Amino acid sequence: MPQIIVLPHHEFCPDGAAVEAESGQSVCDVLLSNDIDIEHACEMSCACTTCHVIVREGFDSLSEADELEEDYLDKAWGLEPESRLSCQALVGSEPLVVEIPRYTINHASEKH
Repeated sequence: MPQIIVLPHHEFCPDGAAVEAESGQSVCDVLLSNDIDIEHACEMSCACTTCHVIVREGFDSLSEADELEEDYLDKAWGLEPESRLSCQALVGSEPLVVEIPRYTINHASEKH
């Protein structure tokens, strides 16, 4: 079972975390099911960029991004070559190290 290591994020995961994932699950689903409340304003329908993560290790083991995801990623704050929308990135068989960017372009949080 692959592991996802989440680098520390001041709001969502201050101490960082290491969680178990099943292949085929979205990174967003894994984080949410482990009490890492990453933003996901569109309810994981690939209609925003609030669940943007940067995959520091294991990027090539994820499912491929489709054209719609690529279009939304172009709008994400802090875009990097290893950026993915966590709601669309499906875990493969390799461990991952992900970073949740400090900011998002979301103007309204589902938590407020």
